[in-house]
Amino acid sequence: MFETAETGAKVGKAEFERREPDLRVQLVNAQYDLRAADFPFILVVAGDDWIAVDDVLDGLGEWMDGRFIHIHAMGPPSEEERERPRFWRYWSRLPGRGRMAAFADAWGLAAFRERLTGALDEHGFEHRLAQISRFEGDQAADGALLIKLWLHVPRAVLEKRLERAKKDPKRAWRVEPATREILERWDEAMQAARRLIEVTDEADRPWHIIEAADRRTAGLRVAETILTALRRRLDAPKPNPPPEPKGAAADERRASVLSTVDLTKALSREEYEKRLEKRQRKLFELAREAAQAGVSTLLAFEGWDAAGKGGVIRRITRATDSRTTRTVPVAAPSDEERAHHYLWRFWRQLPRAGRLLIFDRSWYGRVLVERVEGFAREDEWRRAYSEINDFEEQLCESGMVVLKFWLHIDPGEQLARFRARERTAYKKYKITEEDYRNRERWSDYEAAVDEMVRRTSTTHAPWQLIPANDKRYARVATLDILCDALEARL
Repeated sequence: MFETAETGAKVGKAEFERREPDLRVQLVNAQYDLRAADFPFILVVAGDDWIAVDDVLDGLGEWMDGRFIHIHAMGPPSEEERERPRFWRYWSRLPGRGRMAAFADAWGLAAFRERLTGALDEHGFEHRLAQISRFEGDQAADGALLIKLWLHVPRAVLEKRLERAKKDPKRAWRVEPATREILERWDEAMQAARRLIEVTDEADRPWHIIEAADRRTAGLRVAETILTALRRRLDAPKPNPPPEPKGAAADERRASVLSTVDLTKALSREEYEKRLEKRQRKLFELAREAAQAGVSTLLAFEGWDAAGKGGVIRRITRATDSRTTRTVPVAAPSDEERAHHYLWRFWRQLPRAGRLLIFDRSWYGRVLVERVEGFAREDEWRRAYSEINDFEEQLCESGMVVLKFWLHIDPGEQLARFRARERTAYKKYKITEEDYRNRERWSDYEAAVDEMVRRTSTTHAPWQLIPANDKRYARVATLDILCDALEARL
């Protein structure tokens, strides 16, 4: 694999000076054309020589318009980043459509380095590579142009380069300890690098191995690789939407899992007040203990219109510290959010250690309202099931408590609550014509909920189906589940 990048090719100074000006012009022109495009450009720069990686980043900053390319030299995670799932730091920096970002020392190189230092064993390394492949695949499937460069130098060249850097104070500080580790454990390093490239090299997100022994040659090759990929994508005709999958409605014909929910469950007011007070007191204690232990909690609430999500959420927030609890009401995405992968806005909201985050509606909008109302193509919402499962797996893997609630009511109860809202002055704002229109598509939404539950109820993040015809029962049942989960985690 790396032998093909050890040719010793060199570009002379005169040839470099002849080719450089035109390349710079073309790159900047492509960069400006990208601003009007409907896809983001993600460049990943990695390699076995950190000095070469730095040189490439410096070159990009000089050759391209710095206002329209964000360069992220990641390095070790900050304290804030360590308190969140590993990929949060990458998701939060992803460019929107029409934008460009370059990442160095990012997800692939971080895994490579951890494997080399022993922080990841073989099993952990393979698991991380699978996560990386899914992460990159999500971006590519959403339309991103993802180009990955691996800058390689022969062992002898790296050894000489490090020796020269030792004697040059201007360059010595740029030599990372990990680079010396690579040199000392060359065979292991190359084996890990090969495995990284093998697992994460795909046709829609390929690795380009570039010989970096000569800086001028590497600089031109990097620029040409970026320009070719960017120009090809910009000049390509807009693809037609993929065809609708055959037999797509097969899952919708099955009996809904919602039919198993016992909507007759109810609590008397006396029993409700007694159990509510007990559970809220318990939740307060557990939430305080979780904050002290650095355990984060994420709650996602979905359900029918007027199912009582707001009332349940209020009973939770009244029992927790407002300094460590936050509720995010999810509405239609903003222009900035639509310019990114749909999960981007949820990744960005993830809480720091010890915090409680509540989503009133969530990422499941992709497979519910966006599916039913046609805001997402079928290939997009069908792909979302695996994307969501991976997202939630990473949250749980980081130690976060993740609970998902579907509040279920029947059509008759919903209509009664709609009418009650219309008669109540402070609730009139909650009812709109759209609410009544959505009732006409009850069976479509029920089919979507059924498939959502079947495909995304996992061992680490199962769905909690809450009978909510009786609001009192729904509130206490939700608090029971939340307290039990926190107690088990703590």
